[in-house]
Amino acid sequence: MQQIINFFIKNSYRLLFLLLLGISIYFTIQNNSYHKSRTISSANFVSGYVYEKIDNANKYFDLKEVNQELVEENSYLKQLLYNKKDTILTTTINLPENLLQYKVIQAKVIKNSFDVYDNFLTLNAGTKDGLKEDMGVINSKGVVGIIDKTTNNYATVLSILNTKSQLNAKIKNTNHFGTLTWDAKNVGYVQLIDVPRLANLKKGDTIVTGGQSVIFPENIPIGKIDKAYKDKNTNYYTISVRLFNDMTNVGFVYVIDNKKKSELIELQNSYNEQ
Repeated sequence: MQQIINFFIKNSYRLLFLLLLGISIYFTIQNNSYHKSRTISSANFVSGYVYEKIDNANKYFDLKEVNQELVEENSYLKQLLYNKKDTILTTTINLPENLLQYKVIQAKVIKNSFDVYDNFLTLNAGTKDGLKEDMGVINSKGVVGIIDKTTNNYATVLSILNTKSQLNAKIKNTNHFGTLTWDAKNVGYVQLIDVPRLANLKKGDTIVTGGQSVIFPENIPIGKIDKAYKDKNTNYYTISVRLFNDMTNVGFVYVIDNKKKSELIELQNSYNEQ
């Protein structure tokens, strides 16, 4: 307490000067409309600047929650898209979930390999979230891979950058089909093989998932044709496809559950058994 008193005594002249200065400024502002308006304007500017910075800080800390909300919304919209009865006109928006063919489940990649021959991703979702083996995995740019193994809380994904990966894909403009593989040479490119030589193709054509797949809906983007050449032994095309996805940087993904997959597989296997 004595130190506080000593401080006031030691700085009494300075404090008195500041007090009188404050009083004079107050009366000047109160008795002069110009100074008053300028002061209010300056105060509004300062407070507005402070509020803006506080709001920006709050938004930054809310980004995680906002991203999660966007992922959930995209998941719902993709589910509607993949369950369209007609590609142009009618959607099954009003159908109950048990009648939908495709269900979309959101997840996040927590580990991603891309620098070996057989690459995998790990998701922060598992069987408790509805994930099972052989479900398709995509993101906003296109195909990522297929669910390989699951536990209660996690799942691994056979990456599209895996030498064991084989997907049904087609040239969007012509509907000619082939098998999508990876030669382990470049993380930005995959190969579409066994495309008939009669296919009319050109550089820049879009490659999408094919209708023969029981895992992915048709027409999900994969990439664009970069190069194509004919196999001398078979006369089929081998096409180098530049991926839309940057597989070295994958965050949120969507897992696609084809609820009619078992029925389709059972029907197809019945022909093989004959």
